Amino acid sequence: MTPFDLADFDGHEAVHFFSDAGTGLEAIIAIHSTALGAAAGGCRYWTYQSRGAALIDALRLSRGMSYKNAMAGLPFGGGKAVVLKRPGLRSESLFKALGRAIDSLGGSYITAEDVGTTVADMQAVAGSTPSVSGLMSAKDVAGGNPSPKTAYGVFISLQAAWRYLTATDLAGVRVAVQGLGGVGFDLCKRLHQAGARLFVSDMDADRVQRAQQEFGAMAVLAEVILSTDVDILAPCALGAILNAGTIPRISARLIAGGANNQLAAIEDGERLRQAGTLYAPDYIVNAGGIICVASEYLGEGSEDEVWARIEQIPITLRTIFEQAAAESLLTNVVSDRMAQGRLLKSARPGKGGAATSKGAQTSNGRDRVVRVDG
Repeated sequence: MTPFDLADFDGHEAVHFFSDAGTGLEAIIAIHSTALGAAAGGCRYWTYQSRGAALIDALRLSRGMSYKNAMAGLPFGGGKAVVLKRPGLRSESLFKALGRAIDSLGGSYITAEDVGTTVADMQAVAGSTPSVSGLMSAKDVAGGNPSPKTAYGVFISLQAAWRYLTATDLAGVRVAVQGLGGVGFDLCKRLHQAGARLFVSDMDADRVQRAQQEFGAMAVLAEVILSTDVDILAPCALGAILNAGTIPRISARLIAGGANNQLAAIEDGERLRQAGTLYAPDYIVNAGGIICVASEYLGEGSEDEVWARIEQIPITLRTIFEQAAAESLLTNVVSDRMAQGRLLKSARPGKGGAATSKGAQTSNGRDRVVRVDG
């Protein structure tokens, strides 16, 4: 089976496979679209059950980035890198090798942090390529770790969606947060400040304990967090957690979280509607991070300007809700159609990724990275 045969191969422009014997690097970079510019999307460092599972994740994530960047009005297409995580493998040299792999793409893909990667990792990548963002920000330009920006976008979107549903604020509202990484924990802080009652789960017991101590959160086992009796569910871990098996157990009236690709399949949007749950499309509400990353990469936009752009996200979300209600459509379908329309409008000859690269260099003969295009 080749990538062409996979259901998630959605007209991707390219899928690149990289390996480096010296560092143990195994990575996949999927480029979904460069219609709006160079493909931008983070690098995920994760333990996958198989290389096939890593490929499917890369395909789904890169398509989501195309839609996210389009809906955020950014001059970038969609791409994603996944690095297969193994015990004892992580090193600075591993991410330098990844940087050489990215550099060999000639500026068509720009990376940044995602699940499992840090600012330090991106700084190592930057040692081999300029096609990276999410570093330490320059003076008067927003940048650095994008997680707080993502969390803020999720929070104000969740807040706006709850007001759309109930015309009330978050005081006393029960919110289940699945995943307490950089985005999830920051989201909990904001929800606590807004008076919400928190129910949390994470694989890291120390993070859960910290949330209990700082926010008065109630710890919930990971296997039951989705079915906890709450008003709002905020998935902030991995994707495909909303599916035919989990949706019947969800009692929340609203789902709005930071995780990418929360729906396992497009049909799950209908399952949520039938269950009476309003779904806030993930790539709309979690766009704060890429807005920050884009500003840093382009070298424009102050912190205040980036925060102001993120505050526009709920406006887009409400438009989606209202159009879905007016036309009896699913919120995920309306959002997808809007994103696809923007991509199609820009898909014309001569408009491609290299236009927004910042002087990326091609790889040289000393690179040990081997690429096989799928």
